[in-house]
Amino acid sequence: MRVLLVGGSGQLGRELQHCKPADIELQALASSEVDLRESADVAAKVDAFRPQVVINAAAYTAVDRAESEQEVAFAVNGQGARNLAQAARTVGAYCLQVSTDFVFDGVQSYPYLVTDRTNPLGVYGASKLAGEQLALAAYPEGLAIVRTAWLYSAFGNNFVTTMLRLMAERETIGVVADQVGTPTWGRGLAEALWQMCRVQPKGIHHWTDAGVASWYDFAVAIQEEGLACGLLAREIPIRPITTVEYPTPAKRPPYSVLDKSATWTTLEMTSPHWRVALRRMLLEYKENRGV
Repeated sequence: MRVLLVGGSGQLGRELQHCKPADIELQALASSEVDLRESADVAAKVDAFRPQVVINAAAYTAVDRAESEQEVAFAVNGQGARNLAQAARTVGAYCLQVSTDFVFDGVQSYPYLVTDRTNPLGVYGASKLAGEQLALAAYPEGLAIVRTAWLYSAFGNNFVTTMLRLMAERETIGVVADQVGTPTWGRGLAEALWQMCRVQPKGIHHWTDAGVASWYDFAVAIQEEGLACGLLAREIPIRPITTVEYPTPAKRPPYSVLDKSATWTTLEMTSPHWRVALRRMLLEYKENRGV
């Protein structure tokens, strides 16, 4: 199977390359190698490789900066998704677009189904929702949207690597305790996407690890697991704080747990609990760093 991956240098893109099945012929393009905002460039790159599957793991992900860079966010996440979907349709390739829990406002208190009403709170979520809608309109018969949440990886900067650094540098930290979701290791999502390449379902799907946590719970687990595997040398106090105490330019959904049950059935695979995935990631991270 010939697969074209856009966003190959990001944390998800690198995880997809790390766990690529042996029978996949993969061309991975970094975001700098193809301009999603330019339909002609996207079409040329897709036509040159003639893939059977196209995966869009590229995105404008600066949630707070998006509030002041709305045009760029919508160009990459909105029009960019449409351009890639159109190019995939032209060559008859199945297309996978990665989206986000930020398409929801987080006002409900039970996991979001794919059919639940979307209502993004900020520019980032609105731009990703626009990408979903534009891509589906451009290629409804051959495209799937995969929403995920709280993604982290051993590659790049994310909440886990940031917490490890701060826990080593500071005497105490405060972490938001009133935003709830599900931490998701990029490796598990990458494996699910490879399975989607084989099953090729259409429409909207949800995938995260299993379980629920606040950012505070996540931070506590990072410290506990980091101490257990030797990535951290000491324990520091972690203080739960409110969203009001940690204001940001962009509003976050207070609850963004996604219901994965339908996707688990479709793919005939399930996610591990987020704590199990975190432990596996940290052990691998330690090994790769030679700690």
